[in-house]
Amino acid sequence: MTDLDDWVAHVAAELGVDATMDVDAVLDLAGAAARAVVRPAAPLTTFLAGLAAGRAGGSPDDIRDAIARTTALCEAD
Repeated sequence: MTDLDDWVAHVAAELGVDATMDVDAVLDLAGAAARAVVRPAAPLTTFLAGLAAGRAGGSPDDIRDAIARTTALCEAD
């Protein structure tokens, strides 16, 4: 486990949420948003994808779907 994995697990536990996610996919989404729009779009885009995933139910499939849909939006621009 990396320090980043430890950090995600710690924050998730403190927030009382399940941290079942592909950290690399979230980071890839942030990178795609930073390249497609501007750097500050990275955290905003990942937040919106997380919000969408949570509203959809928050399952690992919901998270993957939200990341894939948002990444596609970044790549379309």
